Amino acid sequence: MKGYTSETIRNVALVGHGGCGKTTFLESVLKETGAIDRMGKVDEGNTVSDYDKMEKEKGYSINTSVVPVIWKENKINFIDTPGYFDFVGEVNAALRAAEAAIILVDAGAGVQVGTEQAWKACERYKKPRFIVINKRDKDEFDYYKTFDELKAKFGDHLIPFSWPITTEIDEELKEAIAMTSDELMEKYFNGDNFTEEEIKKGLAEGIADGAMVPVLSAAFELQKGSQGLLDLLVTYVPTPLQHGPYQGFNDKNEPVEKVSVVDGPVSAFVFKTIIDPFVGKISIMKVVSGKLNAGTEVLNERTGKMEKIGKLFFLRGNQQEELNYAEAGDIVAAAKLQYTLSGDTLCDKSDVIRYLPLDYPKPSLYVAIEAADKKDEDKVFSGLAKLREEDPSFTIERNNETHQTLLGGQGEIQLGIIMAKLKDRFGVEVKTVPQKIAYRETIRGTSDVQGKHKKQSGGAGQYGDVHIRFSPSQEEFEFTESLFGGSIPKNYVPAVEKGLIESMEKGPLAGCKVVNIKADLYDGSYHDVDSNEMAFKIAASLAFKKGIMEANPCLLEPIMKLEIYVPEDYMGDVMGDMNKRRGKILGMEPQADGEQKIVAEAPQAELFDYAVVLRSMTQARGHFEMDFARYEQMPQQLADKIISAYQEGQNK
Repeated sequence: MKGYTSETIRNVALVGHGGCGKTTFLESVLKETGAIDRMGKVDEGNTVSDYDKMEKEKGYSINTSVVPVIWKENKINFIDTPGYFDFVGEVNAALRAAEAAIILVDAGAGVQVGTEQAWKACERYKKPRFIVINKRDKDEFDYYKTFDELKAKFGDHLIPFSWPITTEIDEELKEAIAMTSDELMEKYFNGDNFTEEEIKKGLAEGIADGAMVPVLSAAFELQKGSQGLLDLLVTYVPTPLQHGPYQGFNDKNEPVEKVSVVDGPVSAFVFKTIIDPFVGKISIMKVVSGKLNAGTEVLNERTGKMEKIGKLFFLRGNQQEELNYAEAGDIVAAAKLQYTLSGDTLCDKSDVIRYLPLDYPKPSLYVAIEAADKKDEDKVFSGLAKLREEDPSFTIERNNETHQTLLGGQGEIQLGIIMAKLKDRFGVEVKTVPQKIAYRETIRGTSDVQGKHKKQSGGAGQYGDVHIRFSPSQEEFEFTESLFGGSIPKNYVPAVEKGLIESMEKGPLAGCKVVNIKADLYDGSYHDVDSNEMAFKIAASLAFKKGIMEANPCLLEPIMKLEIYVPEDYMGDVMGDMNKRRGKILGMEPQADGEQKIVAEAPQAELFDYAVVLRSMTQARGHFEMDFARYEQMPQQLADKIISAYQEGQNK
C-alpha cells in the first residue's frame, strides 16, 4: 500500500454496544472495496479485525484494531473498538486517534447501554459522529421508531439521513443546514432552495462542530449501506489537517499547541501497543505533524532516548504492508521500538513536544491472585508486565502488608481475559484467592507495664529492664523518655525505641500494624556486664505486647470514599444497597449529563464485589471511583471474628 497524503486520509473510530455489528461492517466494506474476496463471520472466527486467538474463541472484540480501507482514492483508517464496558480504555484511546466516530446501533435492540456510553465518549472528546442503525433486515426493524428513541435520548441535532443527498431534501434536514450560517438561515426563511454546494458546505460545517448528527440505516451482513456510508465519510469527515490544535507540553513543561501540518517537524503519539508472538512489540501511532520516514531516528519524549524507526507498515488486522513514509494524520505501525509504550510521544529532537496522556479509568474491581505453581511467580510477573504494555488500563499492585498481589481492572471480563492470556501466551496459571484487608490495631486506654529480659547461660548473659507507659496518640507513633537518676544509660534508649517500632509491625490482637500510640520510657534497670542493645530491644518488645493488651486494644478497618454516578432511576436501589454495606451517604449532586453523583463512605471489607453488583443493579449504567479515606474502629462482633481466626492460626 502506498503512502497517502494528509488530504486523502480519514480516521474513523467504530464504537457501540457489543454485538451491534462493528466487525461485520468492516467485513462488508473490505469486500466492497476488493480487499477481501469473501466476508468473514464473527461466529466462524474468520474476520479481519478479530484475529486474536482469544477473540476467535470468545466471539467478541477484545482489542482495538486498525483496518485501512481504500475508497475512491481516499484512505479511511477504521479503528475498531471492543463493545464491552470492561474495555473502555481502548475506546478512549481510539477516539484520541480519530477525527470522527460511527456509533452502530442494533435495529432490534435500539438504544443500549453501550450506545449511551459510546455517545458520552464522543461528547467527551468532542468528536463529529454518525449513527448507523444496523441489521435493518431484521423483522422487527422500524427506522423511525429507533430514530425517535435515539433522538429522545441524544437530542434534536440527530437528523434522518439517506444517501446520495440531492437538492430535494426534506424540511428537517433543510432547517439543520440553515442553522449553520446566517446567510443560509436568511435563504431558508425566504423560502429559497439551497444549491448543491450550499448543502454540502452546510452539512460539512454542521457535522464537524457536532450541531448535526446524521442517522442512517444499513444491513452490513447483506452488504447493504456500505457504499453510501463510505461516500458520506470521505465527503464529510474532517481530514486530519482540519483537526483543531493538539494540546501538549514542550521540553520546559510549558503548555503548547501543535497544528497538524505536513511541512513541519515530525511528531506522533502511540495510542496502542500489540505484543505479537512472531514480530514482538508493535507500536501503533498517529502521525500528528510532519512526515515520518522509515529508517529515521525520533526522540521518545518520556524517556529522553532516541528510537530508531526501522520498518513502517500499515496494519489490516494481523496483515502488515510496508511503506516508506507516513504523512501527518495517518495511522502507522512500527515494530520493536525499545523504549516506547502506549501514550508516549515520538518527536523531532529539535522540536520537543509531549502530547496529553491516554485516558484510562481507575480500576473499579480488584482480585487477589497467586501463581498456581509457586515456582512460576517470576514468570507471572514478567507475563503481566508484557500484557500491561498491550493494555495499560489494568494495574498490578503488591500490598506489602497483606503480601498479596492485586490485579485491578474494569470488570470480570477484562480480568478473566488477562488471566487467560497469561496461560495462553506465557504458559503460567494463576488462581484467585480471598482478598485480605490491611487492618490496623490501636489502643483506647492507657497502661503502665514492665518488660524484663533476663537470660543467663554460661559466659555473658543478657539483661534489659524497662518500664513504659502506653497511651493513645494523634501521631502514628510518639516516643518519649522521662528517665531519672541513670536508671538506664542513655545509649540504650534508641534500642528501646527501635524495639517498639519493630513490634508495631505485628500487633498482639490479630498480627496487624499498630498505629496511634504514645510510649513513655520512664524507668528501668540495667546490668554492668550483661546489658546490651539487643537485650533492651527484647525487653521493649515484651513491654509492648503486654502494654497494648492492657490498654483496651481494638481493631481499625479501612474506610473508603466513593463517588457513584448513576441515572436517577437507580438512586433508590443504589442507596439502599450502600446502607446494607455499613455505608453512609454523605451527599448527592446532579450532573450536567442528567446523572446523579452519590458521595458515600463504606468499609473496604464490604466493597470487594461492588463493581459487579453496581453494574448488575444499574444495567451497567452506573460507575464509581473509590479512594481510601481513613481508618475507623471496627464493630466489636466483626473484630472478634478476625481476632479469633488469627489466634487459631497462631495455635496451629
